[in-house]
Amino acid sequence: MNITLPLQSMTTAEKLEMMEAIWADLCRDEKLVDSPAWHEQVLRERDAEVREGREIPADWDEAKRRLRGLGT
Repeated sequence: MNITLPLQSMTTAEKLEMMEAIWADLCRDEKLVDSPAWHEQVLRERDAEVREGREIPADWDEAKRRLRGLGT
């Protein structure tokens, strides 16, 4: 299947809306999308870091502030 989108003439908002629609479609049935093989190991390592006190998880609002560069 070859789909061509007019990306050069689309606004950023239109592109994001298209990406969100594609993502929503992919997420309809999580069984159709396999996690990569390395994902389980990374999750186990991060869980261990939290349990051992080497990492402190941030709540989602705090994480968004950090990602947007707004500090803590």
